[in-house]
Amino acid sequence: MNKHYLAFAGNPNAGKTTLFNAITGAHQHVGNYPGITVDRKEGSTTLEDSRIDIVDLPGCYSLTAYTQEELVARQVLVDERPGLVVNVVDATKLERHLYLTMQFLELGVPVMLALNMMDDVRSKGIQINVPQLQKDLGCPAVGTVARTGAGKEELLRTAVDYAQQRNGEWRPLEISYGPDIDPLMDRLGARIEETGLLHEKYPPRWVALKYTEGDDSIIEQGRSINPLLSEQMEADVQTLRDHCLKTLNTFPEAIIADYRYGFIHALLKKSVIATQPQSARLDLTDKLDQVLTHKLGGPVLMLALLYAMFHVTFTLGEYPMELTHNFFALLADGAAAILPDGVFQSLIVSGIIDGVGGVLGFVPLIMIMFIIIAFLEDSGYMARMAYMLDKVFRSFGLHGSSVMPFIISGGIAGGCAVPGVMAARTLRSPKEKLATIITAPFMPCGAKIPVFLLLIGAFFSEHRAAVMFSITLGAWVMALLVARVLRSTLIRGESTPFVMELPPYRLPTIQGVLIHMWERTWEYIKKAGTVVLAISILIWAAMTFPGLDQETEQKFAAQQVALEQQLEATSSQTRQEQLQMQLEKLERKQGLTALKNSIAGRLGQMLEPISELAGFNWRTNIALIGGVAAKEVIVSTLGTAYSLGDVDADNSESLMSRMQKDEDWNRATAISAIIFVLLYAPCFVTIVVMARESSWGWAMFALVFNTALAFGLACAAYQIATAMV
Repeated sequence: MNKHYLAFAGNPNAGKTTLFNAITGAHQHVGNYPGITVDRKEGSTTLEDSRIDIVDLPGCYSLTAYTQEELVARQVLVDERPGLVVNVVDATKLERHLYLTMQFLELGVPVMLALNMMDDVRSKGIQINVPQLQKDLGCPAVGTVARTGAGKEELLRTAVDYAQQRNGEWRPLEISYGPDIDPLMDRLGARIEETGLLHEKYPPRWVALKYTEGDDSIIEQGRSINPLLSEQMEADVQTLRDHCLKTLNTFPEAIIADYRYGFIHALLKKSVIATQPQSARLDLTDKLDQVLTHKLGGPVLMLALLYAMFHVTFTLGEYPMELTHNFFALLADGAAAILPDGVFQSLIVSGIIDGVGGVLGFVPLIMIMFIIIAFLEDSGYMARMAYMLDKVFRSFGLHGSSVMPFIISGGIAGGCAVPGVMAARTLRSPKEKLATIITAPFMPCGAKIPVFLLLIGAFFSEHRAAVMFSITLGAWVMALLVARVLRSTLIRGESTPFVMELPPYRLPTIQGVLIHMWERTWEYIKKAGTVVLAISILIWAAMTFPGLDQETEQKFAAQQVALEQQLEATSSQTRQEQLQMQLEKLERKQGLTALKNSIAGRLGQMLEPISELAGFNWRTNIALIGGVAAKEVIVSTLGTAYSLGDVDADNSESLMSRMQKDEDWNRATAISAIIFVLLYAPCFVTIVVMARESSWGWAMFALVFNTALAFGLACAAYQIATAMV
């Protein structure tokens, strides 16, 4: 079987990933690029006697490494040398999207166009002369509709044929950048070719172009290989920059961009695109935007939509969540019945089943939530949220582009702060980026959701959707308020303008929504089966050992023997019931004493004089400490804590019921815990990513500042709520 390696590339919102999903279906997996925390999607398909492996590159607007995504896309092309790059473009916006195509052609990689959204092209009355476009660009072009999968077979056939024809050969396109740029490009290109600088990876003229554009990554590589040559070329480029600034009041990279767009405009003008006369009308996207992004009505509809999402989630997810919890309860009972009493039984039942099961029990709710979120993302509505919130964000010292990191972090619940923090790379202002990085972890990420679902189910079951909506809204408010304080004190600086391309509205495909839902759910399940499992076992050990000393153990054993003897000696049913209750009470007391004597129990009790100001008992303290490693661990730790020191003799009883019966828990405590979990220290992985994106100093600041803020607000909420009861 022949094998081919293709790369899918394109601008954000061009439909690239939708087309990738339509072609590869379930035959795909997600990982990270080596050393870089950016998603790497790979998939495969077959065509007759050929196997086609495809990598879905991060969406980017250029190949100049301004962002991590652009750098990653370029590295894949250069280091992995795919046989063909399928450049997916929005055919209704060719002039803008062909800018990236031009850079592929300048680099010389084998490339073909996937003219996506051809259904929109036809509905707008636009005609594209595809043969003429292919001739002028020198590469194949195929029309597609990624949403329905139309054109994908022709695309694959053309891609395989062209990849075989090119056989990996690179053919750099050379275009003129005008009398100011071209002479320098020629000189630099000749010196690069003569010395062989970076010749094993890049064409000489392309390296000269990157030096002229000021590409930091290429310049750093040049300095490491030939410092003297690189210094000379940088000096020549600086001379050109000074000249352009004095004579044209602009910079070389701006001139290069103008000439690229001029090339594209001339190409499209040669009868490539012809628009048929249309009656004055607004297309569907414009009509929907008149309502959904209305100055007043848009935000109201957005809030109503978020509330509806939570209402639907809880309504549809209640029964399957109950079944899941019952399954783990039966599993725990079965394990307890099969395994002999002792440490191993405690590990399996309390450490693993009650710990991890407490987290996995919320999978049905999370799946429903992820389906709704995937629908909103694929439909194009997420970008409208950023657009509507831009003015609000600017007034709090943030940027409109900060909306997406907030949303990714869990702004509509269920995200993750790690990719949310990384999404702040798109912010050009270092001050706005830093404020976004520090406040994004306030969002209710997928790791916090199980904690909130547990507390809401236990103490606010009659107002579940309203409470979850309030938590989400409160996260946004706190993030904005803290950002305003930081931008007015520690992170002062000017705001930068907001520019964003709004994609057209699309009806998402069922396949696309399900794939996106499953990717996120599977990440959640994997985390429960790896990170949460490992931490649950460690915490179980900390809550089990050193156990009771021999003297205390003997005292409990003696009391148990005495009660059992009395039980055997009496024939009175009333007395037997009383003695049985005393035995159960003694067992619970023994478990609770052992838990308090453990390493974790001692630490929790040590913090209790302070934490009780917020209503937290020593059990809760243990869970919250574990939550610094991963927020899901809070639920698993509570499950283990209440299993080891059970407040009820019924092992099949849910954690919610156990907490409801604990006199230390009530609505005031639940409100306090929700506030604290929402705002306190980011998880360990997020802290590492924050340090990587800013510095360890700011990451430690977030750890301490967020926790102090969370505890102060939790104390205030608990005291006020207690006083009102």
